[in-house]
Amino acid sequence: MYICRNIQALDAYTPGEQPKDAGIIKLNTNENPYPPSPRVAETLAAFDTARLRLYPDPVSAALRARLAEIHGCSPAQVFIGNGSDEILALCTRVFVENDGSVGYFVPSYSLYPVLADIRGVAHRPVALDADFGWRMPEGYGASLFFLANPNAPTSMAHDKATIAAFCASFGGVVLIDEAYADFADTHCMDLALAPGNANTLVMRTFSKSFSLAGLRFGYAVGPAPLITALDKAKDSYNMDALAQSLALAALADLDAMRENVCRIRATRERLAAVLTQRGWRVCPSQTNFLFARPPDGNAQRVFEALKAAHIYVRYFPGTATGEHLRVTVGTDEQTDRLLEELSRIDSALA
Repeated sequence: MYICRNIQALDAYTPGEQPKDAGIIKLNTNENPYPPSPRVAETLAAFDTARLRLYPDPVSAALRARLAEIHGCSPAQVFIGNGSDEILALCTRVFVENDGSVGYFVPSYSLYPVLADIRGVAHRPVALDADFGWRMPEGYGASLFFLANPNAPTSMAHDKATIAAFCASFGGVVLIDEAYADFADTHCMDLALAPGNANTLVMRTFSKSFSLAGLRFGYAVGPAPLITALDKAKDSYNMDALAQSLALAALADLDAMRENVCRIRATRERLAAVLTQRGWRVCPSQTNFLFARPPDGNAQRVFEALKAAHIYVRYFPGTATGEHLRVTVGTDEQTDRLLEELSRIDSALA
């Protein structure tokens, strides 16, 4: 069979369910419940389809310039990717030799080990402790470390000083995956731009705070040599013309994004408070979702009961995660419906 052995043996990434039925409350894939900036819709409506016969800008120059303006850096320090997942995959190609290794936390984004397996390189996982904190093992090393902050699925932000110290001492490349940074109190963008951090990248996506999960747009910021290396390995035209136009429209209206973020944070705090009052153990979230343990620890039972009621949340079997559910923060109306259904589930067991 003409398929690489590592691909034949691969346990592929499993995305969250994407139900299509009407009436579903979808709280399982951390999508934003609110629409993107009206400027995105206006740009889409006005887009000249004649442009589609031409290749797009291969380096997304306008987007790099706008993001460099936002983050106070040079466009040469910005890489544009077809979703953040493309950037993650490129990092495994660019910064990991065939005899190298990829590190990541457990639990964390489950795509990280899959990308290592696709490359056929070694894994160097670091298990989080019972409270989902971390301490690097003595003598730890890897070619590349994916550090999700805030982390998924735990929802928690790691201590910035600890991250900075790790970046300074680590012998490989560190990619800080900040998919949820806009929902957090702090971020690490300055670490990617610090003169002494030649090995540090910070990556972000428009899938969460910008309400553009269907667009597939991500970017990384960091030292120019690392960005140049990613440019060498990317597809020739990795960002289509429509995506570039819509992403620019979103970046022209940051206030719309921030307004949605504020609404989600407020609903997040309300949902966390109610669940805590009901006896759930809720991790201190810095994301647009909660990672929470029901009072009896039987997360699978609650997951299945909610699914039967057409409310989809995410359940991750396993020792570290099996007693928790990951619940995306929806609208206030969706949150009310979720809480009502959880009350009904509790009453049925009383």
